[in-house]
Amino acid sequence: MNKAARLVFIPFPGTGHLVSTIQFANLLVERHHHIWITVLVIKLPSDTKTPAYTDSLHSQRLQFINLPEISPNSQPNPLKEMLELQKPHVKEAVSNLTPTPPLAAFVVDMFCTTMIDVAEEFHVPSLVFFTSGLAFLGLMLHLHTLKEEENAEFTVSDAELVIPSFAKALPSRNLPSIVVSKQWEQIFMDYGRGLKKADGIIVNSFEELESHAAHSFLNGPQPIYPVGPILNPKPNGHPHNADIFDWLDHQPPSSVVFLCFGSMGSFGEDQVREIALALENSGARFLWSLRKPPPKGSAFTIPPSDYAPSDLPSILPPGFLDRTAGIGKIIGWAPQAQILAHPATGGFVSHCGWNSTLESIYFGVPIATWPLYAEQQTNAFLLVHELDIAFEISLDYRVEFKDGSATVLSAEKIEKGLRNVVEIDEERRKRVMEVSEKSRKTLLEGGCSHSSLGRLIDYILNQV
Repeated sequence: MNKAARLVFIPFPGTGHLVSTIQFANLLVERHHHIWITVLVIKLPSDTKTPAYTDSLHSQRLQFINLPEISPNSQPNPLKEMLELQKPHVKEAVSNLTPTPPLAAFVVDMFCTTMIDVAEEFHVPSLVFFTSGLAFLGLMLHLHTLKEEENAEFTVSDAELVIPSFAKALPSRNLPSIVVSKQWEQIFMDYGRGLKKADGIIVNSFEELESHAAHSFLNGPQPIYPVGPILNPKPNGHPHNADIFDWLDHQPPSSVVFLCFGSMGSFGEDQVREIALALENSGARFLWSLRKPPPKGSAFTIPPSDYAPSDLPSILPPGFLDRTAGIGKIIGWAPQAQILAHPATGGFVSHCGWNSTLESIYFGVPIATWPLYAEQQTNAFLLVHELDIAFEISLDYRVEFKDGSATVLSAEKIEKGLRNVVEIDEERRKRVMEVSEKSRKTLLEGGCSHSSLGRLIDYILNQV
């Protein structure tokens, strides 16, 4: 008789985290028929899409429970307060679950480690689901130890840091804002402590991509399970995107550069004009997801929106739309994975968010790096200098969390990155295709992520 086990998943509220958590839950349920998963969904007050999205995925062994909506009112860390206020609701939801199959573990998002306290009350282990890469996980754990043991200070400078999970020294200007900004210090310390408290860490990456980083964890205090790439390579088509794909269908293979900066990425008008100049001067075919910045002072709390077509002439250089009509197309929100999968797409100007990075690798589309926030500067360094599968537009561009401000990158610098990605050298193209091939095979039998997932399932079933 096969044992059955239930997992309780607590994803972080936010599309990037929720989607990859659900895809991982699906992977587990498909891989082993005696695993049941209950996902406790925390909704942000501004989020209208999540309940409809999760309701459509409900099945016998994968169920969703929407936790009551809570609006935090305290600063400086409203998310922390919201998670604390959700603890009684989490406790109640878990207490009400049927006793069969028995609860084996909590799987909490990398930003929800405070929920480990609740798991302890149910006397079950906690696993962290880490939605970034292995090298970045190693960086966070290492810097947290340095801060705890030596009270080390980290600033954006020309200094270079030797980090066990990186093969090359990491310039401090590529460190994430959470580490270099004094105002985030307490959040960073809580974050590192939470990661170290977990009984194991599940990472959305794969050993064939980050072999040096994977090796650096071998004798670590916690088991690490790289089970990626967790992405949705077959997203559903949206009928209202038909014009995008109709346009792509008429472009030569691997000829279009796709510019897209994630769900929170946008630029001021000065920067938009520099991008437009770079595109025009490069002569490259382009598909540009151009989003309207949120109102001043609300960066990172309100996402960017789409421009009305009538707004575009006023923010772009005069005559730009007419002059590029034959080779370029400007769109709003983009179905990113579908565009990257299209044979006409030959390059990707990206903010280097981890989900976007994994998608571009999977579809074999080389990246020109333009990080904005979070761990994207570190990802950009990894792609260009460690893995050698991307080109630099910038590695250390940074959007300030306080007010959304940033420096303006020149058209010349952007154009250079565009040309590199369009005229990619054979050596680099070969490497991109090799890594793409590995990302497609790693979850199949014989691949590292397939084995790692097997180890994780054994661990889960041993808890009941």
